[in-house]
Order: sequence, then C-alpha cells, then structure tokens
Amino acid sequence: MTDPVLAKRISLFGPSRYNGDAPVEIDQIPQLDIVVISHNHYDHLNRRTIEKLRDRVKRFVAPLGVGAQLIKWGVPAEKIVEMDWWDELTIDGLFVACTPSQHFSGRGLFDRDKTLWASFILKGASHKIYFSGDSGYFKGFERIGQKYGPFDITFLECGAYDSSWHHIHMFPEETIQAHLDLEGKVLHPIHWGTFNLALHDWYEPMERFLAEANRKGIQYATPIVGESTLYPNRLPQKNWWRLKEPEQIKYESNVGFQNKITISKSINSI
Repeated sequence: MTDPVLAKRISLFGPSRYNGDAPVEIDQIPQLDIVVISHNHYDHLNRRTIEKLRDRVKRFVAPLGVGAQLIKWGVPAEKIVEMDWWDELTIDGLFVACTPSQHFSGRGLFDRDKTLWASFILKGASHKIYFSGDSGYFKGFERIGQKYGPFDITFLECGAYDSSWHHIHMFPEETIQAHLDLEGKVLHPIHWGTFNLALHDWYEPMERFLAEANRKGIQYATPIVGESTLYPNRLPQKNWWRLKEPEQIKYESNVGFQNKITISKSINSI
C-alpha cells in the first residue's frame, strides 16, 4: 500500500472525504508486506490508519525522519526502513528505490522540512511501477526515467493544484509530461478525487488530464475509487466523474473492490 488514508477526515479540523466512504474497511485488509509513505503531510500519513494497520504490516518504508512519527504511533522500530533519495534496497524479492520529488514536509508550525519527502520505484519479478507521492513538475522526472525507466505504470499526482503553489503540485498537463519523462507505459492519475484541498472543481483535473492524454496518445487508467486496474489487460477508462447519480458511482466502486479481494494474490506480486 502507498500512503494509506482510510479515515473519513484527515485531521481534527481537516477536510473530510468528498468521494464517499473509503472503498475498504481497515479490518478487511489482509496482511501487508510493505506500506510505503511518501511524506508526512496529513493527507498522506494518517494516524488512525497507521494505528489500525501497524500489526498487519511487515515493513514500513519511508523517507528520512518519518520513522520517528511512526514509532510515536506504536509501530515497532524494527519494522521501519528509512531511505534517502537514490537509496536502493530489496525486501523479500521486491526492489525499492527512493527517488526525489519537488515538495515539502511538516505537520505543524515548527517542523517544516524537518523530514524528507520522496517518490518511490517498486520492481517485482514481472513489473515495475513509479509512485510520485506529491510533487511539482521538475527535471528530476527525466533523470529518474533515464535511471530506472521504462515503467509499466506510473502513479502520478494530478490534483490539488493552483498557480499560487504551482511549484509543489503539478497541473494535469504536467502530469502527462512527467509520465513521458519517466518513460511510462500506462498512466494512473492520483491525488485528485478524495479530499478537497484546492480551489478548482473536483472533476477539473480529470477533464484537463483526459484532453491532454488523448491529444498526446497516452495510455491511461481511471478506475472508480475502489476499482481494480490489472496491467496490461484491464485498464478502466470510464469517465465516472461525469455520472449524475452518486449511488451509481458507489455501487460500481463496491463491485470493483470485491473484484480486488479475489485477485489480491496477483496484486501482491507486482
């Protein structure tokens, strides 16, 4: 799992989910080999989720400094691996590389940039993926692509942007360019449909993304929340954010999750 946030609200005063309930209850999640944390912002590192997951996870992988927060929440230190940019390791046959992103960190008024933020590469026996965490567009994508690409799937942030903080969150058109820089095959946009963290309409990122992806001939996956993407044979591409009835979205999401449960072994062997 990457940056799991399965709570209704990301903090006491933070925004709540506007895409409905989480697609899975934490108690339904099986034992996990690895949970990857990209940085310590509340919408990526959630206390309630970590406390309920900690006994189900063999290893937590996080950037430098984030481990101390996990330990405060009861995660045993021996379960935590901290990584610096460009560090590499192999865990139970899974190759993990920590790579740069253009963002920042902090959970309060006095800890800004006290811990590292990062993106990650995960490579199994058959496939290789890129997970961006949060990032503005920068030349680092090209360097990462040259060093580790091509990628079967890139999971790239595609929302919560604004011209005022353009350097830390990409516009959708830049998400497409980052995918090309990384030498990705399938682009899976993330960080756009869960919490209202910007001024744009919630569906705007996907409309801009879709226009640019079609213009540049990008292969992509846009699953409903909770739906499964199975590379390379099942790439959901329904424009579900345009649906009028919320009940239809929730129903299809639940169906997707049931499918995910039945193929959990396939998901674990990326």
